[in-house]
Amino acid sequence: MNKRRQAIKYLLCDFFAAVLVWVLFFSYRKVYIEQEWEWYKHLFSNKKFYAGSVLIPVCWVVVYYLQGAYHEPFRRSRLNEFIQTFYTTLLGVLILFFALLLDDTILSYKNYYKSFGVLFSLQFLLTEIPRFILSSSTNHKIQKRKLGFKTLIIGSNENAWNIYNEIQNLKAGNGNLFRGFIHIDERNGFSDKLIEKVPHLGELADLATVIKQHHIEEIIIALESTEHNYIQQILNDTIDLDVRIKLIPGVYDILAGSVKFTSVIQAPLIQLNREIAPRWQINAKRIFDVVFSVFVLIAFSWLFIILAIIVKLTSKGSVFFSQERLGLHGKPFKIFKYRSMYIDAEKHGPALSSENDPRITPFGLFLRKTRLDEFPQFINVLFGQMSIVGPRPERKFFADKIIEKAPHYKHLHRVRPGITSWGQVKFGYAENVDEMIQRLKYDLLYAENMSLLVDIKIIIYTVLIVFQGRGK
Repeated sequence: MNKRRQAIKYLLCDFFAAVLVWVLFFSYRKVYIEQEWEWYKHLFSNKKFYAGSVLIPVCWVVVYYLQGAYHEPFRRSRLNEFIQTFYTTLLGVLILFFALLLDDTILSYKNYYKSFGVLFSLQFLLTEIPRFILSSSTNHKIQKRKLGFKTLIIGSNENAWNIYNEIQNLKAGNGNLFRGFIHIDERNGFSDKLIEKVPHLGELADLATVIKQHHIEEIIIALESTEHNYIQQILNDTIDLDVRIKLIPGVYDILAGSVKFTSVIQAPLIQLNREIAPRWQINAKRIFDVVFSVFVLIAFSWLFIILAIIVKLTSKGSVFFSQERLGLHGKPFKIFKYRSMYIDAEKHGPALSSENDPRITPFGLFLRKTRLDEFPQFINVLFGQMSIVGPRPERKFFADKIIEKAPHYKHLHRVRPGITSWGQVKFGYAENVDEMIQRLKYDLLYAENMSLLVDIKIIIYTVLIVFQGRGK
């Protein structure tokens, strides 16, 4: 399944639906409200028509994006989608009405009601119908088990066997395509039956490796009551993996109201919500990152070029330095920086820089003091590998050393790494693993309290560090 391609389908449908709505509504206003029967003859000189045909559809798409409409394109409830589209359209049309239509010169106030009704009906129907067709096509493929999510069962006893049978015996598929199971301990009473249906992929210690090797998208924790003490270990081992987790509920969970279901025919499971912030906040942060990065790269392109020239003239070697770091969900990516060290600085192996590091060039010291060596990372932000604000990405070599002493470091992989961070503002560059762990508490606090307001505050403090040249 190609999530990006499916999301683009929804986005294009929404965009062109909004374009068509504007064309039809503009025509309706000209003919039935303003009674300009031959208005189309002056179409090429009508700036409002062309501005609206581009700006209004873009605004609709941005609103849908903030809602999270393109986040999980293969996991969409048609009923929820219908309700969400209705309320979003109602709010959006009200805003458009008061912003663009209320000051129009009209013959009767009834024309306001007609305009509102026509705009709402067009926007809702032309948006919802393509969405319904796309979602119905996806759901049909899922029900026919032609499409689904690679699923791993954790457990090999009675609960594991029962949940496997229940899901497999559903008349219509629910999206779980089982790729195998792993066992917890030696009490594997139903593993012989399970292994006839799906492969045995290992034991609990192999969980992270199995998920990566088999590209698992969903895991179902099917433990017995005697095995519940392993749940925390499972959650810790998957904290930095992009995988959906579901659990078999007990009677207490049902009575406590923890079990929410969206389908009356599927097996009841508790789905763990592991997102660090509401989807609209995460998407708003991404929009801010892109807009801010484009502004900086354009407005300060002259500085970008000047710094590149000085780096080239002051020491031998390339202008830019790239290195593999761990990003969102622990996925590696290449980070870009201005080179601030002499070539072959790490010929003796990975090493952190120190305050009087002889490997740093004279101009490199200035770059580090002002944090300008991080300037090229705005390109990483545009690529979606980094954010403006987020925990600094580490090399796997040092990440593994941190995890040995502070396993909770993995929680940072739930957040896209950043050019600057609260930890870097408060602590600066770390010179050893112990200092990395001291800085860790600030980044964990940021991850748990992430918001655009916090980002803006950190950016302001970072700008002050740049101008004052007091970066550590």
